[in-house]
Amino acid sequence: MEPHPGRGNSDLAINDAVPKPSLSLHEVQRKSAELRRRGLLFYGEPTTAYLPHSRVKVDGHGEMLMFGSYSYLSLNGHPDINRAAQAAIEHYGTGTLGVRLLAGTLDLHRSLEARVARFMRTEAAVTFSSGFLANVSTIACLVGRNDTVICDKLNHASIVDGCRMSRAKLVRFGHNDMGHLRECLRDAKPAGRKLVIVDAVFSMDGDIVNLPEVSRLCREYGAMLMVDEAHSIGVLGATGHGIEEHFGLAADSVDVKMGTFSKAIPSCGAYVASSKAICDFLRYMARGFIYTAAMPPAAAAAAAAALDVIEREPGRVKHLRENVRTFAACLCDAGFPFARHETPIFPINCGRDGLARELARYFHHHGIYVQAITQPVVPAGSARLRVGITSDHRVEDMRRFASVLRAGALELGILKS
Repeated sequence: MEPHPGRGNSDLAINDAVPKPSLSLHEVQRKSAELRRRGLLFYGEPTTAYLPHSRVKVDGHGEMLMFGSYSYLSLNGHPDINRAAQAAIEHYGTGTLGVRLLAGTLDLHRSLEARVARFMRTEAAVTFSSGFLANVSTIACLVGRNDTVICDKLNHASIVDGCRMSRAKLVRFGHNDMGHLRECLRDAKPAGRKLVIVDAVFSMDGDIVNLPEVSRLCREYGAMLMVDEAHSIGVLGATGHGIEEHFGLAADSVDVKMGTFSKAIPSCGAYVASSKAICDFLRYMARGFIYTAAMPPAAAAAAAAALDVIEREPGRVKHLRENVRTFAACLCDAGFPFARHETPIFPINCGRDGLARELARYFHHHGIYVQAITQPVVPAGSARLRVGITSDHRVEDMRRFASVLRAGALELGILKS
């Protein structure tokens, strides 16, 4: 399916499209100051060094075990990736001469896009400066005022904002509820386009979308399918190629494949991989591509080199999978049921925001870096710790985390003895 030309470039009323914060600036400042006074505000603490085996040095806290990372394959600092970034700086410098459509396109960008397309088994790819921009601007191009966009209830905020800014009718279906998705597709108005968007791996829960059924329903009802693979590339599939490989699906099971260069891939920016027609359309119509600076040379070179490393060193994906199983078993022994968990994202549910912050502080006092996820990132009553496992974690450190978790959860009443 091809996009409508010209969609997504009308002036957008941002205030109508994006929800306003519920707290005033004064209230946010007051609340932040109180949380910091009580030692419950750990966000934004500066890291001063990355160390082996998922350890970091944090300003004011010393060396800590890192359990809040997105670096699933522990590729940050890989010598081949570092050399590619350094060579790019030596050749091109640290920046570009403009946005991509004007003077900002380098041969590095074109080669990265070709590399992404091969990795994702698509005709083409287009890169963006961030994942948020990629989602918002792509969605706003693919659908418009007379169309319907259908989203999983737990999709990432960038997807939700993109849907709102597109001005298409936004319909949400229950999380991974295929019966509800069918109803939404069936009830969508026949005129206009239908676009279904899902995360491959949901970033706050760590579960996997039922892609075979989502893809089948989209085909049945003539809807285009877009999948955000930010947390599945390098994680899912026997060789880390993502959710289609995980389920053994054909390369054309997903129409538009979005992913980032900032999780398993240690760089920055994002891509959209799809047909040549859609990628060309995005290059000339997506506001987040037209009006944003190009990826820096070092970032583009690092991302391309990382894709090579993922394919050349499949043992990293295998080791990550083994660590996920080991950590799940450690958490089960500690009283937290994760027996069938498949991804490196583990939500430790606490309920109230205050309890999540207290448990995070307990970990920090024991030299373990993990963050509390509270409102507005998750709904009221579902605050949690978001734990991230990497291929570099050692078994003894995962056991230590589980031991501290059990002690802290018992002390705070999150876990009953």
